[in-house]
Amino acid sequence: MDPGAGYLLGGIGQLLTMKGPSGPRRGALSKEIGLVEKAALVCSGGKVVWSGPESGLPSHFAALEYHDAGGRVVTPGFVDSHTHPLFGATRHGEFAMRAAGADYEEIAAAGGGILNSVRATREASDAVIEMNLRDALGRMLALGTTTVEAKSGYGLDLETELRCLRILTRVRGTVPQTILRTFLGAHAVPLEFSGAPDSYLEFLGSEVLPAVAASDLADFVDIFCEKGVFTPEESRRHLLAAKALGFRVRIHADEFHDTDGASIAVDVGAMSADHLLSVSDLNIAKLASSGTVATLLPGTALFLNKPFPPGRKILDAGAAVALASDFNPGSCFCESMPFMVTLAVCACGFTVEEALVAATANGAAALGLPDRKGSLVAGHDSDFIVWNLDDYRRIPYHMAVPDIGAVNCGLAVRNTGESFL
Repeated sequence: MDPGAGYLLGGIGQLLTMKGPSGPRRGALSKEIGLVEKAALVCSGGKVVWSGPESGLPSHFAALEYHDAGGRVVTPGFVDSHTHPLFGATRHGEFAMRAAGADYEEIAAAGGGILNSVRATREASDAVIEMNLRDALGRMLALGTTTVEAKSGYGLDLETELRCLRILTRVRGTVPQTILRTFLGAHAVPLEFSGAPDSYLEFLGSEVLPAVAASDLADFVDIFCEKGVFTPEESRRHLLAAKALGFRVRIHADEFHDTDGASIAVDVGAMSADHLLSVSDLNIAKLASSGTVATLLPGTALFLNKPFPPGRKILDAGAAVALASDFNPGSCFCESMPFMVTLAVCACGFTVEEALVAATANGAAALGLPDRKGSLVAGHDSDFIVWNLDDYRRIPYHMAVPDIGAVNCGLAVRNTGESFL
């Protein structure tokens, strides 16, 4: 089959269209999956042309090349809106240290953590960084992720940050997924600026951010607002400086401590506030009254043995909530969005429907792509998963073993099991 030509996927047992208004979904819309049974999907040129009940298929589509889904479930591809796949080496040694009783913050204070990845990434060749990136993207695709936000942040100097973003920019033109790039130079304070976060942020603002902007190497700018890293006011200044250069912004907020990061996210108009394990009730309410998406990363809580983010409380407050993997070499070495959906249901209080909306439509909203990604409606990209399942509720139920038959990424098809296209 030529996926660029028009084709009809019929015989779909359950089609989750995620039909709904453009933008972040909240309240009742946070669980609206747009379920259509006995459905069909028409695609052409990498776009959805029509979706709905097969009995209502317009007659002029009947002549298209037909493929039978065999009663299986079809959903939008996952949108992973928070990942860190640009690094020089894994940190499995630190994982073993935590297993023996050391805390993540203790390891970081001893020279491990992010700075460990910084050393490895600065020393790594372009080929090694690219190999790690491609390996991660390949596994993400096999697990149903068709849109990926990827951050720099393990260079923390001009040369390595630009090098990583150039690798990412080059690779994104050669893989099936849609890749969005985030500059996270403010991920930590490097050793050469130890004890001087203001000086480091001045360096980023005067030298690195302008170079990233001039080379068109990033779509977003992020910062780690956390105790011992960057303060709320430092985060505010950095993100406003990035916005002045034309970047959209996002923020690592309230992960280990309540640092008011979520409040800063709303104040600066960030696309998303991410982590939120320690977010206050006051700032949950502030998020709920804003357009900023609350992006939860339950895999990180599991990996670090931390309390899970208060998903049920954030949803009930009326905030728009997304799910992402936080794939990275130190605190969550996991590319699996299906597993994040399971964790959201089992540990964060989501319903199955809320978790699936958060992993698709709201992830797209967190990336500014609500009119292209996360839904299977006319005009959206034809990014979808065919599941070897007859009921969508079995997606999180089969924990850690995603029953994926095939993944379609616009004009690219990846069959992971029995071929149907």
